[in-house]
Amino acid sequence: MLLSETDRATVGAAVTAAEFGTAGEIVTIVATESDAYHDVALHWAILAMLLVLALLSAWPGAADPFYELVVGRWSLTMPPSALLGIALILVTVAFLLVRVLLAWRPLRLALTPRTTKARRVRRRAIALFRASAERRTSGRTGVLLYLSLAERRAEIVADAAIHSRVAPEIWGDAMIALIAAVRDGRPGDGMAEAVTRIGAVLAEHFPRRADDINELPDRVIEL
Repeated sequence: MLLSETDRATVGAAVTAAEFGTAGEIVTIVATESDAYHDVALHWAILAMLLVLALLSAWPGAADPFYELVVGRWSLTMPPSALLGIALILVTVAFLLVRVLLAWRPLRLALTPRTTKARRVRRRAIALFRASAERRTSGRTGVLLYLSLAERRAEIVADAAIHSRVAPEIWGDAMIALIAAVRDGRPGDGMAEAVTRIGAVLAEHFPRRADDINELPDRVIEL
């Protein structure tokens, strides 16, 4: 489980309280990660192969020990075919070694560029928003707060009516509060604080109506 029972209760209560003063609807989702990043591991493995070829191109003599290991020291001249064969073996070993090492998720994440993580988290957030909040409220006032734990990144995605009135940078305080708490190991508190700040923004632009009903669930969704 991603969150404790206390965290779930805290976030759910924060959503209920935040929606009390607004016609907006807040959906909260927490995911282990937004992508497996296996393509990143493949890119590193290919880079390792190219590095081996570059080294052999710059220092062909580096292949001599491998040649002597196979044919013995009595051979003084390495034929071109032998160099190509050694190169093939070395690039294959380099590829497989990097792929095996990067099968370990923490290392794969550590070697994934921050910009790549940001794009994948944003893409997943938009996909989940379309599935859980977009056009699911009568006034197009749904907001998704998405947290991806492995990347320690979060996204806020708003429906059409909110997006037309609230500039994206307005959500900055909510994002800062959330990420700071996640880095301290308090994701539940961070989600709750972010929800409170989102609710304040929504209350300013979309105050609660007399006939307002709860259109989306308040509980946090864990993926």
